[in-house]
Formats: sequence, structure tokens, C-alpha cells
Amino acid sequence: MTDQTSGGVRATVARNRPGNDFTDLAKIVGSSGLMRRRYGYYWTKLVGAVVVLGAALAAFVMIGDTWWQLFMAAGLAILFTQIAMLGHDAAHRQIFVSGRWNDWTSMVLGNLLVGMSYGWWQHKHTRHHANPNKIGSDPDIELPVVSFTPDQVEQRAKQYGPMLAWVMAHQGMFFFPILLLEGLSLHASSVRRVVSREPLRRRSVEIVFLTVRIGGYLALVFLVLSPGIAAAFLAVQLGLFGVYMGMSFAPNHKGMPLVPAEVKVDFLRRQVLMSRNVRGSRFLDVVMGGLNYQIEHHLFPSMPRPHLRKASRTIRDYCAAHDVRYTETGLWESYRIVTRYINRVGLGERDPFECPLLQQRQAV
Repeated sequence: MTDQTSGGVRATVARNRPGNDFTDLAKIVGSSGLMRRRYGYYWTKLVGAVVVLGAALAAFVMIGDTWWQLFMAAGLAILFTQIAMLGHDAAHRQIFVSGRWNDWTSMVLGNLLVGMSYGWWQHKHTRHHANPNKIGSDPDIELPVVSFTPDQVEQRAKQYGPMLAWVMAHQGMFFFPILLLEGLSLHASSVRRVVSREPLRRRSVEIVFLTVRIGGYLALVFLVLSPGIAAAFLAVQLGLFGVYMGMSFAPNHKGMPLVPAEVKVDFLRRQVLMSRNVRGSRFLDVVMGGLNYQIEHHLFPSMPRPHLRKASRTIRDYCAAHDVRYTETGLWESYRIVTRYINRVGLGERDPFECPLLQQRQAV
């Protein structure tokens, strides 16, 4: 495991002039065939997603009005998350060469099957990829309920008063429970985006797809289930969907160095130093949808998911040869890092570059 402090980041950048570091790496990765499309893999997953979802909905109707449907709700939460991850691959141009095919695949998977706006996600996620963990530029560190920088803590303390102090000091323990509301938030944000006046390609298609998905899904749930069971079913499905989505994305950058707005870092180091991989088995690769290879994904967003594991070995060695810190940890340790980091920010620690493992590294 490796992490980076403010001075460490600046020293690394100063020691290693950007030059052609990423260009050289891109040539190595390209020549190894890791950027080639995996049509068999993705068509299997696309067809499988539709078939499994159709079977799950048919089973939902057949089971009928019973509390056993809460198990179906949990299963659908997992299925919708896996479909969303597949939509994430399409949005990053991993599935097809054609941008149009990828766009429509993302809209079908995201808007029609999951109920998340592709246009909303693309706008937000593109800004994140361009400047991961950069203050004022990365929307993923500007959440309304959790503070990721000391400035956010100060602003919210002034806004909400001293009663917020204890909550902010222990915000790490609330982070994961808050994810129970993330599923509802994703749907709400999607609807707001498609009905807003902000520019959005294929707005009419997204509105139709979201209306069919959200409206049709709610109608089906309340037609099959009595009101009480239906409400519990939706609470379980949306809650677990949000937790699964959040726990897949949280380890990637939370607790890694934050980049002040005025600091410029070359592309290779900007993506590697601010990202964290989660090591594990191939089963973990499936569970996390390849997001556990966050460094490789940020360096090569259009690399098909099944190539990420092999690419990680090449990129890890390349980073070691160029003295670029490559951070990798276990899944549960990554969650502990996230929790400690958020708590430390809530306690007012000032150095935005300082990572949770700094004291451990200094003690070694």
C-alpha cells in the first residue's frame, strides 16, 4: 500500500518531468492488445442482462403479494447495479467502436432498465475523470451531506451552527448509512437533469425511457403488491441499490490526495496519484464491475473491462520504473481508510493532500 502527501506529490512531479511518460505507456498498452474490443464478452453480458431481468420480473409477478418479495427486492438491487456498471462500460466506449452504438446502449441500460439518466451521468462523470480529487473541479468531492475538505467543514459549520460539530467529527460513521438514500438520489437527480433547461442531447429519448422505466416499475410494484409490502419492497430495493453503488465507487478516490485548484499535474500522475486500486480475486472483479482497477480505468477509460486485470500488472511495473506511487489495498481496508479520512476532515485537519496512511508510513 502506498499513499501520497502534499510535499510528496509536489516532489514527485518536480523529480519526474511529464515528458512522454504517458505516451510511452500508451504505446506499451496499445501494442499489447489490451485496447481491442471484446465483443463476445459484452454481447454475452448484454443479452444476459436482458434475459435475467425479464426472468426476475416474471418471477416477481408469479410470486405475488407476499413478504418473501423482499428477497426479490435485494436480488433486483444487485441486478440493477450490475446493469448500471455495464452501462458505465458503454458510456466509456468500452463495448463498441461506434460512439453512437455506445451512446444508445448506455441509454437503454441506464435510462430504460435502471432509471438513471445517461446525460446526467455523462456530464458529471466526465468532469470527475478530467480532474479526479481536484478541489473546485471534481463533483465527486462536492456532496451535500459529507464534507471532504476542511473548507467544506467550515462553510457548513457557519451555515448550520455548533450543533453540527459532533456530526462532522464523526461523519465517517454516517457515510455508509447515508448510502441507503443514494439510490433514490440517483433517480431524482436523473429526473431533474432531463427536465432542466441545461443542454442535453437526445432529451426526448431520455425522458421517454425514464418515464417508461420509473413509471412502469412503480405501476408494476403497486399492482402486484399491497401498499405496505410495496413500500417495504421499494425501500429495500432502492436502499440496497444505493449501498451497492456507493460501496463500489467509494474506495476509488476517497482518502487519496486532494489537489488544490491552483496545482497542475501531468496526466499520468494526475490519474495514478489520486486513484486507489482494490486488490482481490476475479470474483471481486465481477462484484465491483472492474471499478477495483481504478488506476487503469482512469488512465485508459475505453479499455474493455476484461483487460483491466492484465493491464494492472503492466501499469504497476511502469509506475514503479518511473517512481510514480501506485496505491493498492484490500477492500475492507479501503473502507476503513475512507471512514478515517472523512472523520479527520470533520475534525478540521488542514492538509488536503494528507492521506490516512501517512502516520503508518512515517512509522515504518
